[in-house]
Amino acid sequence: MTYDSTSSRIAIIGAGPAGLMAAEVLSEAGLTVDLYDAMPSPGRKFLLAGIGGMNITHSEALEPFLDRYGADGRAALEASIRRFDPVALREWIHGLGIETFVGSSGKVFPREMKAAPLLRAWLARLKAGGVSLHVRHRWLGWDEAGRLRFATPDGEVTAEPRATLLALGGGSWAKLGSDGAWQSLLAARGIGVEALKPANCGFDTGWSTFFAEKFAGAPLKTVVASVRDAEGNVLTRAGECVVTATGIEGNLVYAFARHLREGIARDGKATFTLDLLPNHSPERVRQEVSAPRGAKSLSSFLQSKLNLGGVKLGLLREILDKDAMNDPVQLAAAIKALPIAVNATRPLDEAISSAGGVRFAAMNADYMLNALPGVFCAGEMLDWEAPTGGYLLTACFATGRAAAQGMIKYINT
Repeated sequence: MTYDSTSSRIAIIGAGPAGLMAAEVLSEAGLTVDLYDAMPSPGRKFLLAGIGGMNITHSEALEPFLDRYGADGRAALEASIRRFDPVALREWIHGLGIETFVGSSGKVFPREMKAAPLLRAWLARLKAGGVSLHVRHRWLGWDEAGRLRFATPDGEVTAEPRATLLALGGGSWAKLGSDGAWQSLLAARGIGVEALKPANCGFDTGWSTFFAEKFAGAPLKTVVASVRDAEGNVLTRAGECVVTATGIEGNLVYAFARHLREGIARDGKATFTLDLLPNHSPERVRQEVSAPRGAKSLSSFLQSKLNLGGVKLGLLREILDKDAMNDPVQLAAAIKALPIAVNATRPLDEAISSAGGVRFAAMNADYMLNALPGVFCAGEMLDWEAPTGGYLLTACFATGRAAAQGMIKYINT
């Protein structure tokens, strides 16, 4: 079966944030939009990401906001984000009847803290605008005539739109539709694709069995992490993370995931340090651990002097040998800068997001593939990455919007 095609018919493949945003822009321009998704319903990953609180964007000033994408990511994304920045994004959400608020960390959330009300209102708007949603349509690439191929429960169908937007997501959370299967389809057409890698992910450390069994799941609160990037700059961030059975994960680790991942790729391992007592100066820590402890055990001594115990003390014992634990100079230094060596990322499918994807050099400034005129790309399937905190969604919305504007320009040329 072949869907009808007209000069104004547009295909969007992928009903996540980037695809939905593009559908809105295109339908508002009077174009007929067919929105395809492999899953039984749209926005699956968007909904799951909102279960713990839908962090939609961030309220920080635009310059530091843009820096969160790294130098390469900023260069590639800045124009699109400036055209649809966090302020504009919040105004757009308010236009759907969804109120937002800024949390204590600067993150922006819908008032109800959930993604479902926002998605329902958005889908209703798209339906009213004439967007046709085709679920359970898995994209298979192109046939010999250049038509789009889809596998459906009723067999294979094709479509021949005027222009196509690919918004297929990255490679994490495959069960929600982002399985990265599109990589081989584009590579076969000569499109430059950077291999997908875990981003915002946990790391393996090789804990001892004793430590892993005792502390897996324990949160490390009020700590400061530091890592050295490839240029030798020391990057520092405060926050929290969690010990796992295999290593360590959490927002504080995710913030440095790119540097740790690249260090592992380069050297086979990477190291960051944890300041276990950031509210204590190095001098105070040295003074406290150098005081006579009398008949107290080391555990009791550190608990009474520095309120240091639990998983933090466990980490010290895991990483330092007995002599270092009993040497006040070495112990004090470790409390303020405990080296955590990681040797592997967790699997891609466990990651919150992925790095890699369609190279920006393979597209023009409007997100159209140089080798496939009329085919555009947007969202997480592009070669950029960002930490959690609203940056991921903001870039997906912004690139979806920019790609749609590029499609309108292409059609009207």
